[in-house]
Amino acid sequence: MATIGGIFSHYQRCVNYKALAKFADFGGISGRTNLGAWTSYRLRLRRKGWHLRARRKSRELSVVKDRTSQIKPNDILVFCTFRNEDIRLPYFFKYYRDLGIDHFIMVDNDSDDDGGDYAANQPDVSIWKAKGSYRRSRFGVDWLNHLQRKYADGHWTLVVDPDEFFVYPFCDTRPVRALTDWLDASDIRSFGAMLLDMYPKGRLDAVPYQRGQDPMEIASWFDSGNYTILKNNLYYNLWIQGGPRTRMFFKDEPWRAPALNKTPLVKWKKNYAYVSSTHMLLPRGLNIVYDEWGGEKASGVLLHAKFLDTFGVKAAEEIARGQHYAGSQEYKAYADGISKHPDLWCKWSEKYINWRQLEILGLMSKGNWA
Repeated sequence: MATIGGIFSHYQRCVNYKALAKFADFGGISGRTNLGAWTSYRLRLRRKGWHLRARRKSRELSVVKDRTSQIKPNDILVFCTFRNEDIRLPYFFKYYRDLGIDHFIMVDNDSDDDGGDYAANQPDVSIWKAKGSYRRSRFGVDWLNHLQRKYADGHWTLVVDPDEFFVYPFCDTRPVRALTDWLDASDIRSFGAMLLDMYPKGRLDAVPYQRGQDPMEIASWFDSGNYTILKNNLYYNLWIQGGPRTRMFFKDEPWRAPALNKTPLVKWKKNYAYVSSTHMLLPRGLNIVYDEWGGEKASGVLLHAKFLDTFGVKAAEEIARGQHYAGSQEYKAYADGISKHPDLWCKWSEKYINWRQLEILGLMSKGNWA
């Protein structure tokens, strides 16, 4: 279950030995806490390798509209990779503009709908087209690492998908710049957010989503508990799993469920690199977005509006493409589960109200930001 006082604060060691084996490819979740100078050196070499890989993969990017000359030194930037998200993009842009985002840097992974053109026509968007393999770009990480290295140095950057909506303490009354100003004043370089899966009450396909609509008008429910947390002692990040995707699609193999831990907001430097989506970064100190000593560190939530009536078509498309992790096994599990039981709601589901509700439930925290 979620920890009281903030899921990034008093983290639980819910040891799942099958999970330990499964995540060995991400550097291992070790029982050792002092890995020494050799490990630090090895991780620096690994980070340089990610930079070289990103530079090589940048050849797959072709510019559609470059407005980066408009970016001012103090601008807050969003980075995003998408494919066939025309229906979602109008609200996505509105939401983040309302938060105070200054510029969007986007990669269109060869969409065949109108989303790429729509994004290119936005006055605060710079966009590239990527015809390369999403899987072989490490699910877009290489493309964004290159663009962040080139354009984000010295900027606060938020990396999100079109179905992720950043919620932070006081977001209903304070722009995101208030948060980044406080983080700067506190000498904090990164800010964690748990991915919170949102879903409707009833069948996923019962209420059609309209282009430009706030998806939380439909997908307004979430699991308030049912989360497990492990600590990765190599990269220092927490590994969080649970919620409706574990409960419904991976209940027999919960260690295979998607990770929910994210570090999406970072004061970027060109020597930084994401390793696995926004689940972890190098240098690894950026992943310590929780308090190891029993205190409480500020954190947020990414409301994840994946589960709308469009999801069935999206799952079928991704299965056919085979561009996601492990041959799109995750989407195969979704398609199978939805065909059997297309309702994620249960009697323990909570209806979303605001960020204060999430703090009371222990899913985020304002820490010492008053």
